[in-house]
Amino acid sequence: MATLCRPAVSVPEHVITMEETLDLARSRHADHPQLPLALRLIENTGVVTRHIVQPIEETLKHPGFEDRNKLYEAEAKARVPAVVQRALDDAELLPSDIDVIIYVSCTGFMMPSLTAWMINTMGFKSDTRQIPIAQLGCAAGGAAINRAHDFCTAYPDANALIVACEFCSLCYQPTDLGIGSLLSNGLFGDGIAAAVVRGKGGTGVRLELNGSYLIPKTEEWIMYDVRATGFHFLLDKRVPGTMEPLAPALRELARHHGWDASDLDFYIVHAGGPRILDDLSTFLEVPSEAFRFSRATLTEYGNIASAVVLDALRRLFEAGGAEHTSRGLLAGFGPGITAEMALGRWQVAQSAGPKK
Repeated sequence: MATLCRPAVSVPEHVITMEETLDLARSRHADHPQLPLALRLIENTGVVTRHIVQPIEETLKHPGFEDRNKLYEAEAKARVPAVVQRALDDAELLPSDIDVIIYVSCTGFMMPSLTAWMINTMGFKSDTRQIPIAQLGCAAGGAAINRAHDFCTAYPDANALIVACEFCSLCYQPTDLGIGSLLSNGLFGDGIAAAVVRGKGGTGVRLELNGSYLIPKTEEWIMYDVRATGFHFLLDKRVPGTMEPLAPALRELARHHGWDASDLDFYIVHAGGPRILDDLSTFLEVPSEAFRFSRATLTEYGNIASAVVLDALRRLFEAGGAEHTSRGLLAGFGPGITAEMALGRWQVAQSAGPKK
């Protein structure tokens, strides 16, 4: 069975703290009639630090969508290769061992996808399949895991590479003054993650079942309004309450597999905000501690979109992993409102040793 191996994660060198975010909001929006509410919402995110690809002085400027997208491409090409190489090393594979690259991002646009550039410059085979996913937002991390699982199920000897590249700071819009926009200015961060799904062997999560669920009539709750100035993020105030209808979907997937979603050994989920995690704890009837890795990502990096799930999984690895055959749930949530869900058991490879 396909095994999701240890992810590699990188965040940019420029840091903005919660205190700096609040000070910026106060200085730039002093006359905003809902400033006290915005400040309270930002404080309640629990985000202590975020990492961004430019110094904050440059981030606050808007040189235009064209220049921002050029910066997205340049930063992706500069930063992705090292993260990918670490993920390959952790999976004990070479670029030539990869059969498909699944690239997810919702914060910039390239055609051809970065996957074509990677194949041409990083030693991947010319017949490597490419699956770029651009419109699933934060759910794309879970979707990438699931598509890699599907591919390795169809081709049991194959290996898949997942890459999530998110520069949320490049989507900052200084003219967007709605509460949802002000909140997002204090919530989202930048990050890159990569992980290998091995068709055979490897240590990590042995993927067993995946599923997707969309809450009907919620497609306008999280969305982009695409204008000449770029991507304008729209966030409905009802989004934080979406775990109540999504928790039953998680329960049903587990039940279909003969498991109880309230009685698993580890939980790796997208941390869109603290209420998401609090509500999951309530509706899945699991202790808050079950989401400690997701909460740590939120605290230290903010919401890094599709990369969150992979970073939370990295933290589980760094904590020593889980017991062999222990059962777990992975899930990403995003626009739609969509949940991408997976179930798997922790697997420890019987033998290890880098490929020559």
